[in-house]
Amino acid sequence: RPAQGVCIPSIHLHMTAATMQVSQKDFEKAQEQLKLLKKDPGNETKLKLYALFKQATEGPCNAPKPGMLDFVKKAKWDAWNSLGNLSQDNARKKYAELVSSLVSAESASQKKDAAAEEGRHDGYETIIVTTKNNITKIMFNRPDRKNAINHQMYREIIKALEEAGKNDSTIAVITGNGDYYSSGNDLNNFTNIQPGEMEKMAKDGAVLLKEFVGHFIDFPKPLIAVVNGPAIGICVTVLGLCDLVYASDRATFHSPFSQLGQSPEGCSSYLFPKIMGLAKASEMLLFNKKLTAAEACAQGLVTEVFPDSSFQKEVWARLEAYASLPKNSLAVSKQLLRSMEKEKLHAVNSKECEVLTERWLSDECVNAIVSFFQKKSKL
Repeated sequence: RPAQGVCIPSIHLHMTAATMQVSQKDFEKAQEQLKLLKKDPGNETKLKLYALFKQATEGPCNAPKPGMLDFVKKAKWDAWNSLGNLSQDNARKKYAELVSSLVSAESASQKKDAAAEEGRHDGYETIIVTTKNNITKIMFNRPDRKNAINHQMYREIIKALEEAGKNDSTIAVITGNGDYYSSGNDLNNFTNIQPGEMEKMAKDGAVLLKEFVGHFIDFPKPLIAVVNGPAIGICVTVLGLCDLVYASDRATFHSPFSQLGQSPEGCSSYLFPKIMGLAKASEMLLFNKKLTAAEACAQGLVTEVFPDSSFQKEVWARLEAYASLPKNSLAVSKQLLRSMEKEKLHAVNSKECEVLTERWLSDECVNAIVSFFQKKSKL
């Protein structure tokens, strides 16, 4: 019995040392694998990786807490601090496991891409554009960020609308990849901006937004939104500029402008009262009312709602039938329906962007966005 008592600790120590050695080896290998990833894993994942790396190499958070307005450093500090007293060995292990899952996901995605969709257009990173059966499909493709629209995505959607307007397709369709249609403006567009750059950021942002909405106003063919999940902000407001809006019954519609100290865009300040009446539009645009798909349909924002289980099958069968109709007849008819309003819509778009520029530069807007990030970091 005494001999056994002596052996057990030595075996335990030997196993622990071996485990740590393997853990360190996996940790170093994971760092190399991370450099080879082609796809951006998204800010939330990058924060986890950062926190685990710091915990693995330095132990529990020992850095001073950054100021509230330094969004990036504060987010990093919060992520690292949230790991508490997690051991360095466990942090290395978790880091390696997370990188391994990213590598596996990217490998699966690449295999899927290898069997690329027919008619896929090159030159896009944040959206997938395909033309098939006389339909150009523009799909938001940042599912890890709930299809939030960053500056690059704005520019790519503009380019895709220009191409779709000129190619041989009969109709164009906008939809989302994954669980969300789109979570709207990527609020990281507003972070890490130095005080002296605020005015330039606001003006450049307004120019980009005006051009983006302008392409919806001027789009020459039938434009159809296929809303596969929750929709927020700018991707809701431009629905009034689409010719049809089909929604899954799990879709929701939310435009929380006042919550973020901002104001309506996408011509919604003009079109939403026309579509749903002033009172209902005010509920949505002023008081952040989130609509279910059924409510949005009842108020005229959505054309028709489908059960999520059969949504894709039913909608695309219908769209393929529409796309077989005479192309020029559809385009001319759309122009007749829209032409009387075009000048007014461009004027509304200009005014909305002008007001938004002022909002973005206001203390109220800055404070509201800071408050949003603080709440998010506590979740």
